[in-house]
Amino acid sequence: MFRNYRIRDYDFKLVILLAAVSALGVLAVGSAREAYQTKQIIGASAGMALLILVSLFDYSLILKTYWLIYAGNLLLLGLVALMGEKVNGARRWLNIGSFQFQPSETAKILLILFFAQFIMKYREKLNTFKMIAFCVVLVLVPWTLIYKQPDLSTSVVLLVAFCIIMFAGGISYKLVVGVLAVAIPAAAILVFLAVTPDSGFDVLEDFQKNRILAFLHPEEYSSAEAYQQLNSVTAIASGQLDGKGYQNSEVTSVVNGNFISEPQTDFIFAVIGEEFGFKGSVFVISCLMLISLECISIARKAKDLAGTIIAAGMGGLIAFQSFVNIGVTTFILPNTGLTLPFVSAGLSSQFSLFFGMGFVLNVRLQARKQ
Repeated sequence: MFRNYRIRDYDFKLVILLAAVSALGVLAVGSAREAYQTKQIIGASAGMALLILVSLFDYSLILKTYWLIYAGNLLLLGLVALMGEKVNGARRWLNIGSFQFQPSETAKILLILFFAQFIMKYREKLNTFKMIAFCVVLVLVPWTLIYKQPDLSTSVVLLVAFCIIMFAGGISYKLVVGVLAVAIPAAAILVFLAVTPDSGFDVLEDFQKNRILAFLHPEEYSSAEAYQQLNSVTAIASGQLDGKGYQNSEVTSVVNGNFISEPQTDFIFAVIGEEFGFKGSVFVISCLMLISLECISIARKAKDLAGTIIAAGMGGLIAFQSFVNIGVTTFILPNTGLTLPFVSAGLSSQFSLFFGMGFVLNVRLQARKQ
């Protein structure tokens, strides 16, 4: 499982970026909800330890168990459906002692690992209709289990990650353009039908419809679904260049005024924007962007296709999830419920992302010599 690695091949730059954004996350979560700060510190510290440990394992040997990875993923998601903890109408969590675990967060990472090996093994057949259809079926099984929880945001992320995986795996550019030409207008039509009253197209829960409608017509939903996003934009704008200061005592702040119900999770960027200002916001965005770009750089140097898919998949996942989270807090996207990678509170998300980034570091350790 372990190999003799050279210390100079270790990507310390990536580790520093992860540590920096995680440290700011600890500060922001502590300001948003002080009771969560200790857990965030434990999560970040244990996550970094997990990152380093996983980075020393030979990913090529682990990927040989790719069908076990896929089966274990389905088992966890199936257990959620059968015996998961139901909170606010959604069944997404498993209780393991005093710890609450969300398998849908791990599912994103496990699918990247599974498809990395699967596509590398069948790369010569990837552009055939039969193989593409089989890949779609393989991703639809866990996707359905996540969508039924219901967890629309994670199911969307899963589909985006799948598209990135297929692209990194070498799917034909002509096919990509053809699929996008059909998928984009089809998705727009489906969303329109889903939010149109009496359309008979009930694929979204009521709260999901309301979030989209609140984004389209905030003046009609200002006191309900759009309330948090409107307050989030106000908080970020009020931070101006330098921010109001860490854990400030202003009664009009987003935390002290309780203008956002759960600022430590989905709207943590609003806290950062208000307390650390434009400078703090740019710091977070820059760190996340550089992490994603470093993953893409590692993907280009990987020794094999599996390594390329792992690094590209993780880079794309972090970039997309960061864009959506920040897009929600700045009101350029509907409210989705996605966390900000390495920053928001949530141990399942933290551990899963650090676990995935550990594999990226191992891909770098085994990269082709230039």
